[in-house]
Amino acid sequence: MRQPPARIIRNPVLPGSHPDPSALRVGDDFYLATSTFEWHPGVRLHHSRDLVNWRPLGGALDTTRLLDLTGCPDSGGVWAPNLSYADGLFHLVHSNVSTYAGGFTDCPNLLTTAPSIQGPWSDPVLLHARGFDASLFHDGPDSWLLNLVHDWRPGHGGSAGLEATRYDRSARRLVGDPVRIVLPPRAGWIEGPNLYRHAGWYHLLTADGGTGYDHQVTVARSRTLAGPYARDPHGPLITARHRPDLPLQKAGHGSLIETGGGRWYLAYLVARPHGRRGPCVLGRETALAPVTWTDDGWPRVPTGLPALEVPAPERSADDDGVMTRTGADEPDGFDQADGFDGPVLGPQWSTLRRPAAPDWVSLTARPSHLRLHGGRSPQSLTGPSLVGRRMTSTDGSFEATMEYRPRSFQHLAGITAYYNTRNWYFLHVTADDEGRTVLRAAGCDRGALSVDEAGEVPLGEVRRLRLGFDLRGSVLRFRYATGDDWRPLGPPLDATVLSDEHAEEFEDGRIRALGFTGAFAGLWAWDLTGGGLPADFDEATWRALG
Repeated sequence: MRQPPARIIRNPVLPGSHPDPSALRVGDDFYLATSTFEWHPGVRLHHSRDLVNWRPLGGALDTTRLLDLTGCPDSGGVWAPNLSYADGLFHLVHSNVSTYAGGFTDCPNLLTTAPSIQGPWSDPVLLHARGFDASLFHDGPDSWLLNLVHDWRPGHGGSAGLEATRYDRSARRLVGDPVRIVLPPRAGWIEGPNLYRHAGWYHLLTADGGTGYDHQVTVARSRTLAGPYARDPHGPLITARHRPDLPLQKAGHGSLIETGGGRWYLAYLVARPHGRRGPCVLGRETALAPVTWTDDGWPRVPTGLPALEVPAPERSADDDGVMTRTGADEPDGFDQADGFDGPVLGPQWSTLRRPAAPDWVSLTARPSHLRLHGGRSPQSLTGPSLVGRRMTSTDGSFEATMEYRPRSFQHLAGITAYYNTRNWYFLHVTADDEGRTVLRAAGCDRGALSVDEAGEVPLGEVRRLRLGFDLRGSVLRFRYATGDDWRPLGPPLDATVLSDEHAEEFEDGRIRALGFTGAFAGLWAWDLTGGGLPADFDEATWRALG
């Protein structure tokens, strides 16, 4: 029998903003669920048959019934989803964070189930709101919910440790009082708990060191679920905290997955900074690492370091037929043009704070076009009209064709390089005080607005034009075309304004704004009159160049 060539997993397997991966295998199928924060649909899902190629399934929480993000703060919303499988059902736990500033964290944890990864998903059940990063652990007939306990009191460090509460799968509710997990001495702030049972031990994976450059995945184990737990004397399972030279940084928040062939892998988040531990425009991404078990029962990533390439699980020659029959996943279309020819948005697109409902998004009003009815201002936490997709490379370009007829300076539509309500760039068509149509660039840097009226371009009778931007590391440039040739518009812009690090803001030592989402390329329409004036978009394309 011929031997197939060795295959390689290239990291990040999910480039762009795909943090906090929860990995799951059901039969021959692998799934990854990642955080989506203020973007709809909530909880982004991917599927693979081989851990190498991943296909986007869109978001699980795609209606207001399943997820209401009205008023959600920047980097609030869906934190750290957890995907598991029991009793023939997919179980999805997620937080919907409505507050995190000033020492408080309002984070109701909800559970929804489905017979298929494609749904339909049941009405969410509120479990509790005692803390975030909740995960379900199924131990035979028993299930437990684990989570960090948040402590709002000044001087208490924000964390009161981890707890576990029994979950009744038939009744779909928690039962009894929570049990405090007895952690290793001097454990400090640990979050992102995931529990596994292997070789007679309970193995507790946690995220330590915060979400920045000291991030790491650690392992502790115990003979009993509640502990006490002893930490692996070898050190972290994976981290880049002592290796600032590595291209993948911030390695942390992991979950384990076992292949059908008995191999183990760790799914974890990473980031690709601009420069040595510099700003991360793409946000936090998902990577994979192989895991082996020592003779004395500890999991190990061979190097303990994040790597751009790692070996994939072996596949025999016979498996080629299986992959062909069932349909091997294609790579995730990260470099993709969309002519908006289908009846719904493709899985690469997300919408800001509200589902893509017919009252503001239409793919049928004008065939082969996306019609956006203008929404509220960039500072509003309700009713924006922004359709975006994750930037997936530090070198890339975004282009879209648009037709728009603004009637006043309160009507604006165009393309955006977007991070959050306080950090964005916007190349847009609007009208000046005399009602003439013009093309302008605007920006917002930590809430400080700027509009380049001096550099505006009169459009006259032009109604259909091409808009674009190019991202080259830390520099972003706008361009436009009214015919065949592209022309630059405005000066080079600082792309690091769109980074996780720049978005973070503190006031008197307390969090004012978090930076969790990474940068998006998007289509944006404002109507500050409340009238919903529409803009039509066609042929929107993101090209990753690195």
